[in-house]
Amino acid sequence: MRRYADRYDAGRALGELLGAYANREDVLVLALPRGGVPVAFEVARALGGAPLDVFLVRKLGVPGHEELAMGAVATGGVRVVNDAVVRGEGVTAEEVEETTLRERAELERRERAYRDDLPFPDLDGRTVLLVDDGLATGTTMRAAVLALRAMGPARIEVAVPVASPDTCAELRSEVDDIICAHTPDPFIAVGLWYQDFSQTSDDEVRDLLSRSRRAEGRGVPGAEAAPPVSLTDEVGAGSGDLGLREPGSEVPGPPSGEPHGPGEGQEFAETVRGGEVVARRRSES
Repeated sequence: MRRYADRYDAGRALGELLGAYANREDVLVLALPRGGVPVAFEVARALGGAPLDVFLVRKLGVPGHEELAMGAVATGGVRVVNDAVVRGEGVTAEEVEETTLRERAELERRERAYRDDLPFPDLDGRTVLLVDDGLATGTTMRAAVLALRAMGPARIEVAVPVASPDTCAELRSEVDDIICAHTPDPFIAVGLWYQDFSQTSDDEVRDLLSRSRRAEGRGVPGAEAAPPVSLTDEVGAGSGDLGLREPGSEVPGPPSGEPHGPGEGQEFAETVRGGEVVARRRSES
């Protein structure tokens, strides 16, 4: 495949594959900031000016090796924890909680900065196109999908310009549809498939969201607060038992006999209210 010139070029190419979603009142484009916003901006334009907003996710990096994800937090109070990575890297429960608090504070700061304190769109009956600039391990996207499930959209569909073929295949079972424009093999890294993969700034994100809202002719899609998630709600896209865990308690391992190696364990989705974990569900990766 040819390399994209930049994220805007990638968004225009991706938009060409999404014509079936054009001019539909139920479609909402949600970008994962920051890199997903320029891509999603062009996708929304290609769909005839579909509403565009952001859905925030922050990776939980292993202390001292932050590039290695041990999980992620997302809008809606969901946390995904990869217990295999936590055990394999010797991360303590306290370190997991400290990292969570730090990343959740940054997530909330960006939420305020990007959305200007505007309410989050009502997802009831909506088809959500979740857009990023690429998929590598899929941890961030998976956290976003788990969080969105708890908010009750009609459909969740992922769209990216480039992805690891394995990750694209794995996510297919967790969403209603997934569009990976290119799945090069070997994949190596998202940035390899862009000529310009420079960091997207906060100012650029705010500018693109503002331009999109002006083009729509309104401030922001109508919104209501997402309903609280109860212990009987479906929190994750995978299967598994729903259980409880007290805040600050030891990160649980799998039952005896389950794999312990990195990449072989389970990820868990947690629903958090008032700073406390109220539900935890195993999600097949």
